[in-house]
Amino acid sequence: MDLGLQNKVIMVAAASKGLGYGIAQAVAQEGAKVSIGSRTEADILAAAETLQRETGAETLGSVLDARDAASISRWVEATVAKFGRVDGLVVNAGGPPSGGFDDFDDDAWQAAFELTMMSSVRMIRAVLPHMRAQGGGSILAVTSSSVKEPIDILLLSNVMRSGVVSLLKSLSRELAPEQIRVNNLVPGRISTDRVKSLDAIGAKGAGRSVAEQQALQEGQIPWGRYGTIEEFGKAGAFLLSDAASYITGETLIVDGGSMKTVW
Repeated sequence: MDLGLQNKVIMVAAASKGLGYGIAQAVAQEGAKVSIGSRTEADILAAAETLQRETGAETLGSVLDARDAASISRWVEATVAKFGRVDGLVVNAGGPPSGGFDDFDDDAWQAAFELTMMSSVRMIRAVLPHMRAQGGGSILAVTSSSVKEPIDILLLSNVMRSGVVSLLKSLSRELAPEQIRVNNLVPGRISTDRVKSLDAIGAKGAGRSVAEQQALQEGQIPWGRYGTIEEFGKAGAFLLSDAASYITGETLIVDGGSMKTVW
């Protein structure tokens, strides 16, 4: 199936590795032009070079601090200067720190708000004028399984990412008349550095090895294993593409069947 991404310009935040890189890789393989951003210059430039070498796609790597409005504006401006338009945006950022209620003071809550919620607001705000000018586009937010089933040690993520899902659901209705689609993509246990870190925390707390912790987690997944960033990326590419032209306001879960929630 042709996804209709050839020569589309797709922006992906937090894309030097992990879930963001998986989506960038998938859209590049479909012929899109890709603008990726991340905090560390050496990492994001290396990721852009690898994408271009392996897929032949035109790429742009930019330093991006998702917590900083000026940094987001510079990323969007650089993308438009190079490619002339923005057809798709992947809202993505590193997760807030793990912990329970007593672990976080006001500063920690505010930092999580800036990292997760306000980064989403600011990225979307920055691209909307360009999408409106060209008559449409697609926005996709990478959230978390915690928006469906709260995770005990990820209180900040539970709260902030649920807010992002509500934001995007609201925007999907507001922006539909302008032909701008808005969706969420939820990862289950995808093999990333973030998940490895959570496995290490869980293993330490339970007094077991990391390998034992991973085996325990995999045993709770009907598919029997963690997902790959490639599998996650292909789901993202679909939602960004013309093949999903009648899908908006939805939350797609990529989790190997592990969630038990009906909705």
